[in-house]
Amino acid sequence: MASSEAQHASGLQSPAFRKTSNVAESGNNRDGDGTNLEEVWMGLALSICDESDYAIGFALHDGTYCIDFKVDRLKWESSSEDKAAHITEHIIQSVDDYRKEHLVKIIGTGVELELDRAAPDLCSQLWHVLDIVPTLHQAALPEGADRCDVEMIDEVAEYVARESLQIFGPTKQPRLRLSFRNEVEVDHAGMCKIATLDDYEKSVRPRTWQAVKHYTGLMKEKKIRMVFFSATPQGGGVALMRHAIIRFLKLMGVQAEWFVPRPRPDIFRITKNNHNILQGVDTTTNVSEEKLQDIHDWVSSNATRFWLKKNGPLLPPDQGGADVIVVDDPQLPELVKIAKQQSPKRPVIFRSHIEVRDDLVEQQGSSAKKVWDNLWERIREADVFISHPVRSFVPPQVDMATVGWLPATTDWLDGLNKDLVKWDTQFYFHLLRQTCRQQGASELVWPQRPYIAQVARFDPSKGIPDVLKSYSRFRGMCSETNVPTENIPQLIVCGHGSVDDPDASRIYHASTDLIKENYDHLRDDIVLVRIGPSDQLLDAILSSASVVLQLSTREGFEVKISEALHKGKPVIASRTGGIPLQIEHGKSGYLVNRGDTDAVADRLAELLIQEDSKEKYATMSACQR
Repeated sequence: MASSEAQHASGLQSPAFRKTSNVAESGNNRDGDGTNLEEVWMGLALSICDESDYAIGFALHDGTYCIDFKVDRLKWESSSEDKAAHITEHIIQSVDDYRKEHLVKIIGTGVELELDRAAPDLCSQLWHVLDIVPTLHQAALPEGADRCDVEMIDEVAEYVARESLQIFGPTKQPRLRLSFRNEVEVDHAGMCKIATLDDYEKSVRPRTWQAVKHYTGLMKEKKIRMVFFSATPQGGGVALMRHAIIRFLKLMGVQAEWFVPRPRPDIFRITKNNHNILQGVDTTTNVSEEKLQDIHDWVSSNATRFWLKKNGPLLPPDQGGADVIVVDDPQLPELVKIAKQQSPKRPVIFRSHIEVRDDLVEQQGSSAKKVWDNLWERIREADVFISHPVRSFVPPQVDMATVGWLPATTDWLDGLNKDLVKWDTQFYFHLLRQTCRQQGASELVWPQRPYIAQVARFDPSKGIPDVLKSYSRFRGMCSETNVPTENIPQLIVCGHGSVDDPDASRIYHASTDLIKENYDHLRDDIVLVRIGPSDQLLDAILSSASVVLQLSTREGFEVKISEALHKGKPVIASRTGGIPLQIEHGKSGYLVNRGDTDAVADRLAELLIQEDSKEKYATMSACQR
């Protein structure tokens, strides 16, 4: 039993502040256009005066000042469990109604800790239902203040709205937070709460969850401190995995930390050259011994400055160091050597996340052999060598008894993978159009026309020239069969950047030049755009695509394929690296030989423009869900 009333309000209920939303209902807007929503932040606070009487404070902040507020007084006579659910339901419904009535996009919401304790599922619901980043804050009330005072709970809500605002940067994303010793403080040191353990448990089979609880329980019982090292805190697949695993392990109560070195662009140029050489993408560059030594000097200087000081993670465990070390990048091989020098018996895990061409590293005199030999000299003492589950990715020098297989993983609960409702999808497509205009790129006209997507970094291994050539051939097939313009898919090629990837700008500009030179007649229908750090924008693009491409020439294990399949999208991908392990040919997608653009065009035609395309598409999509 529950009842509620607004104790006092301004704007949140006042018609004077209201602009009526017609985004979803009116025919005046293209359905996918969205609208220019005002971006705001919210604060939420709770006052429990007694078992049956409590108040919820709401406050809106536009980035400069508080623009709106209200307090709802609720009566409740039932169990505490029901009360928690009722609080959550009331807030979610109130906020959803408000955003649609006032045409606002609530970027973040400060949630007072008292409210989080009373409604532990609220933050998860704000994230998954309303696409709002919830942040937790403790409000210190003035001496003598009464939480049951309606005006006081109003002030608390405004306070946590201001606190939440400070976590976000100019891109309207939570700031990346690094603390002392360059430790990556994931989710702003846990202040951003987007999931609960119940959410994770529901995402896997019961047997998997029991196994996870067993092993994390052992780690907690033995008080094991596990430390990860990687080159960058954001941008690439390694960083994506580390954010996810640290978030999860913290929720499980496991002591886990993640450190990154201080970046140096000149070093990242060398390490990216090594990356390309080991994958066989670059067979002409020859890296000098001096350049290789520069990498190791850089790693050693970071270790000395940040991680070998008192209680530093690389010190022996009995001196405050970690119990287990995970070196997650070929950029940091020196750390394996240093960790073993400090504590020879401490387990050290090296994870190789790229396709290492075992045939090239065995060729005498090749650049690949030179790079690999230098790398192997520093990682050979690792107790475990983790590789993508492809035998040819493991060079013969590695003892197979030490090898563990682990594909790239992704978090189904994060911004790249969660389900977006129509309202939020429209917002992100509006953001995409703004980004395209800022970069002078063509624009999608979805949903008036479907589109094909490749979401990947602008990297020489991602096969972007093959994507463009395949699309051109497919468009020729559309012309030959007189497909109506409104049924002809556009193409979007987009992706995030990474601080350790200096190739991105070069490949982007090379792709732009290629379109001008060879595909100018299709220029209006090819959207080539660099996306900022918005996971939900990439989520919206993949979720609304008709077909997803991944035409990599070299690939370890492409996580974007997993994400697309999870969304029920047919994927056409190259038969290279670990990709054949991800796609069931003819069921969840199609595998084509590397560089076979005719085959890609044929498969696109099968799925999109032939007479039985709808039936094939529906069957393939159904196989993935």
